[in-house]
Amino acid sequence: MFQDLHTAIPLGFFLAFLIGPVFFVLLETAATKGFRAAFTFDLGVVTADILFIIVAYLSSYQLLENLSNQPGLYVFGGAILIVYGLTTYLKKPTRDAIDPSRTKIKKGGYAQLFAKGFLLNFINIGVLVFWLGILIIIGPTVENDQNRLLGFFTVMIATYLITDIGKIALAKQLKKYLTPRRIFKVKKLLGLVLILCGLILVTKGFIPSDEFNIQQEMERFKTVPEITPDSIT
Repeated sequence: MFQDLHTAIPLGFFLAFLIGPVFFVLLETAATKGFRAAFTFDLGVVTADILFIIVAYLSSYQLLENLSNQPGLYVFGGAILIVYGLTTYLKKPTRDAIDPSRTKIKKGGYAQLFAKGFLLNFINIGVLVFWLGILIIIGPTVENDQNRLLGFFTVMIATYLITDIGKIALAKQLKKYLTPRRIFKVKKLLGLVLILCGLILVTKGFIPSDEFNIQQEMERFKTVPEITPDSIT
């Protein structure tokens, strides 16, 4: 079990710094709306991750094979990101949106932030592929024991969440430096980032399926040496 923790903690920390749409939206939310709003958004993201882990565990290899043959899922998710990014980029600023003194969350706003985090993570099919890959690699090292897998992913997600809390706290400190003009520029930049992430996802959908051979990938995973405390230091 101690060996599992030595693997789960670094992976959780690494996951928190993966550059993607969620990373940037989390920081923007913390900087413009505060700690509680960003944490609520992050809980939605983590909930989507937990759902993906459950789906990955229940379906594993068969789902990974199906995903590789369904490029439309990548195109669909990427298209949603592009639309969301364009909306963010083209949206005209309002007084409430750019005035740091008027960022109080309205009634029902936290539920919307939770849903926003969940959906922004959920539409990215690449996240599911990521968790499938982790499960395929880690499963044999923990002898596919359900208790050890539960402990591994619990620690990994907890590490990810704790690291995100640190990111939120640091980003929140930027709020006092955000003038209306700077907030407007931040939102414009965020829109461009979301569009770029969407284009990358759409591009993955058009990669020929034979570029990703499931059997070869599975054989490569099987040849990965067992993860030990010494191998990650």
